[in-house]
Amino acid sequence: MKRIFFLLIAIFVTSNIQAQSIIDGLRYSRDIPNGTARFSAMSGAFGALGGDLSAIQSNPAGSAVFLENTASVSLSFLDTKNETNYFNSTGSYYNSEANLNQAGIVFVFDNYNEDSSWKKFTLGLSYETTNNFDNEYFARGQSNSSIDSYFLNFAQGVPLNLLQLQAGESISDLYRFLGETEGFGAQQAFLGFQSFILDPTDPENPNNSSYFSNISPGNFNQEFSFNSSGYNAKYTVNLATQINNIYLGLNLNSHLIDYRESTYFFENNNNEGSLINEVGFQNNLVVLGNGFSAQIGAIAKVSDYVRLGLNYNTPTWYTISEETTQQLDTKRTENGTAIIESIRPNIINIFEDYKLRSPGKLTGSMAYLFGKEGLLSLDYSYKDYSNIQFSPLNDPLFNTQNSLIDSALKGSSSIKLGGEYRWNQASFRGGFNYEESPYKNTEIMGDLTGFSFGAGYNFGSFRLDAAYARTEQEKNNQLFQGSAFTNAVTVNSINNFFTLTTSFIF
Repeated sequence: MKRIFFLLIAIFVTSNIQAQSIIDGLRYSRDIPNGTARFSAMSGAFGALGGDLSAIQSNPAGSAVFLENTASVSLSFLDTKNETNYFNSTGSYYNSEANLNQAGIVFVFDNYNEDSSWKKFTLGLSYETTNNFDNEYFARGQSNSSIDSYFLNFAQGVPLNLLQLQAGESISDLYRFLGETEGFGAQQAFLGFQSFILDPTDPENPNNSSYFSNISPGNFNQEFSFNSSGYNAKYTVNLATQINNIYLGLNLNSHLIDYRESTYFFENNNNEGSLINEVGFQNNLVVLGNGFSAQIGAIAKVSDYVRLGLNYNTPTWYTISEETTQQLDTKRTENGTAIIESIRPNIINIFEDYKLRSPGKLTGSMAYLFGKEGLLSLDYSYKDYSNIQFSPLNDPLFNTQNSLIDSALKGSSSIKLGGEYRWNQASFRGGFNYEESPYKNTEIMGDLTGFSFGAGYNFGSFRLDAAYARTEQEKNNQLFQGSAFTNAVTVNSINNFFTLTTSFIF
């Protein structure tokens, strides 16, 4: 009767107890310096330049630099190499993906009154992929820590009667019930108990809340596979104007998140006294979200050679929904017979929507033009990742997570340097970019470094540009975020971007 009563309450109350973590906040708060081929070839150093569809994302005033109506479309090919190290066992894994990463148009409305200080007005519409989530790696090694600590930590304090099937109740029924009334942690305890990884210290007491592991200490052969896909995209409406030698602009941005992740962990052991010899644990995550942000910027034409730019990106305010599925398999030997337990809840956990605020960013820029022959451009940006915030704030778990973010993350500076040399109708470009780690402890995530180069040719009414960009960053990824099982795989990611852009002037 007690469980039936709680089930009736769960019709009205759905638990939002889940596993949002710092890594989730960072995933949707970072972007990549990719866009048009010209923008990419100069590592995105366009804050004081403008005149490019992707430059509008660096500084919204940049659209007022256009002299004529312009449209562009960019195709990008991403090739990722992940070098993994898990307890001194290394491997290399590759992933490739092609997509439409940019499309946009700018309309220029000139003021033909030469005596007026107001020179023009521009309207821009654009789409850009600000982050590509397609990624894959595999790690294998031998550890002296077992995944049993993951389930054991969640189980301690959970009454035994909540984890035991009642008459006529299925695995799916109880898994769903625990998710609706007790939350994510109780579901993990249930998986560990039903798969025989855990046993109660007092099995005759329905109120028992203490558990022990059936996996004996020793060495464990472990494998972990990670696969993700999706994107973070931004749709922008841009308004800009030129007043004498000052360009002013505003962006209104709509953001979309589509992220899908699947992980599989496998462990086996031959430890003496171990009842469980094999564990296979699969987790799937689907994240959908939408958000809003704005940008305001200015470019000053100080002289015929010098340009200065300033741009502020507001935080992005997201509303995010998540779904998860899980399954767990174990193998044990009793009386010489191998027994396989397959826990298949076949339940999609649909959590309450939550809010995420990503940090704002301030960028200062400077460019020097060598007449019509070329240019050099420098952007400096500052973004304080400790301002990432989960809400609602009246949720104690979100408050705890926000405190962890404040203590673990910091402000991050980034520098982008780009140059272009023009020879007749041809252009040759190159760039460098550097971004500090958002973590105070750089062993968790290192600094990002990258370089780029490319070329283009102006045919008059249209232009064709190509670019190559490379970034590299090392991360120490914990296999199960926010859990007592702290094993992590070191992943050094090398991203190679190939971009082709066609631009039309009309």
